[in-house]
This record gives sequence, C-alpha cells and structure tokens, in this order.
Amino acid sequence: MKQRRSVWRAVRSLLPALGLAVAAVAMPTTASAATASSSAVGSAGTVSSGWNDDSCRPSAAHPRPVVLVHGTLENGTNNWWSFAPYLTARGYCVFSFDYGKIGVPGMYGLGPAEKSAGELAQYVDKVLAVTGAAKVDIVGHSQGGMLPRYYLKFLGGAPKVNALVGIAPNNHGTTLSGIAKLLDVVPGARKVISGTAAGLTDQVAGSDFMKKLNEGGDTVPGVRYTVIATRYDEVVTPYRSGFLDGPNVRNVLVQDLCPVDISMHLTLGTIDRVAFHEAANALDPEHATPATCASMVS
Repeated sequence: MKQRRSVWRAVRSLLPALGLAVAAVAMPTTASAATASSSAVGSAGTVSSGWNDDSCRPSAAHPRPVVLVHGTLENGTNNWWSFAPYLTARGYCVFSFDYGKIGVPGMYGLGPAEKSAGELAQYVDKVLAVTGAAKVDIVGHSQGGMLPRYYLKFLGGAPKVNALVGIAPNNHGTTLSGIAKLLDVVPGARKVISGTAAGLTDQVAGSDFMKKLNEGGDTVPGVRYTVIATRYDEVVTPYRSGFLDGPNVRNVLVQDLCPVDISMHLTLGTIDRVAFHEAANALDPEHATPATCASMVS
C-alpha cells in the first residue's frame, strides 16, 4: 500500500508535464510579442537600466556583453527580472531572449534542445554585431545553463564565448526526483512529451541528447566554466549531476558559502543573492569578493 501511494504521488507530479504537452498539440503556434525583429537584439521586450538596450556598449571594466539564457517553462523576462538589473547596476551590458517556443505563451524552453541551441547561436551573433564586442559571457539557469554547452561544443560557439556560468544547470540529465522513471511506466508518456515538448525529454538522464552532449568530455578549450548549485535542488537531481569535470571549471555549492541558504531550483536562479554574487565573481574573477550569507542583503 505504501509503495502504491508513492507511485501515485509521482504520477500526480508528472501530470502537469503531460498536460502541458497535450495542450501544446491543441494550441496553435503564434508569434510571441517578445520575438526580436531583425534589427533588434532586446528580444525579451524589456529595457530597464540597460537590460536589452541595443545602444549599450561594453566598457573597459566590463568589455563583454552578458547573454542570459532562461530555463525550461521560463522566458527571457521573468527568469531574469532580478538578476538582469543586478548586473546592469554593476555596469554590464545585459541581453536576454526567448527560445524553444512550441506555442505555449510565456512558457518556453520546450522545443528540441538541439534547435534551441541553434537559436542561442543566432542570438549571440546578433549581440556581438550590435555591441561590437569580440566575445560574450553567458549566464544560464537550469536548461539555460546546460544548453550553451551544446552551442560551444557543436555549433562553433567556443571562439565567441569567454565564460559560461550555469546556475542549477542540468548538465548530465535529471532523474527529476525519480519521476523521470515514469516516462517508461506510464503508457505513452515519453512518446507524447517527446512529440510535442522534446525539450523536456531531452533533459532526462540517459536521453540521446544528453549522451551526445557529454560524450568525449564536459568542456571545450578556451572557455571558463562555473557551476552554482544548491543541495536542495528538486528539479536537477541528484544536484551534483550539474557539476562539470575538466580544466577551467569551478563547481560551487551555495551552502558551502552560506550554510543557511535554503534555495531550491527556481529560487536559486531568480532571487538568490548568494548565487548572484558568485555569478558576478565568475564574470569578473580579477575583482571577485567572497560570497557569504551577507550577500543575501547586499
């Protein structure tokens, strides 16, 4: 009986994803109002304190624009409503965009991961063209912290990127607290989701996409990698699967910096100031300062 209750709780947890996939089939795909025009880079529809401001030019202190890559079921505005202003207040040119659209308004990152990586490649080129910079730095949350690795490894991104900072990135596939196993238990679940929202099943541990991404090593030469994780991550599980191996890699657990930090997956990438501080350190390591519990209010 106890085992039956556990399975039912897991099934109920899977239902929202299944419902989203089914809804995507029925919903006509429409162009989002946030889609960038051919002449505009600020595609998330937000210009605030330099965020998505095409007129922003990198300074000598911060010579590379920062491209923010949102997570699954997020978008380039709501994922970064706190972190983007945090960076612009520190003098960075910051840009965000939407990717992986399948017709669900405001909830993106659901399209096939390889295609989404191609959208990132196009966006980086736009940012470089608009700002005149030679390289960008990338900060991503969840899928957005993993997806740039495909761009770096397979789509020629390495010469265009100085640093990749992943906040709770799904680098080696997730078990989703064990729920991912139900893809092969619930009849038709994997087929339904893969057919309509492949960005979900691409991120499951053992998927073809994850096998290709990690074959031959986690990193590419010439790029600095930082992973910022939380032990309370309930989406990327186990949380250490987000860590990378290789040269020029720094793996950070926020609880090592602030033991009382209780951020879970979503909050780590949206409001956690300890993670923000460490991300800023990764963008400017020469002027890094220790991230501590005091960073929560700084």
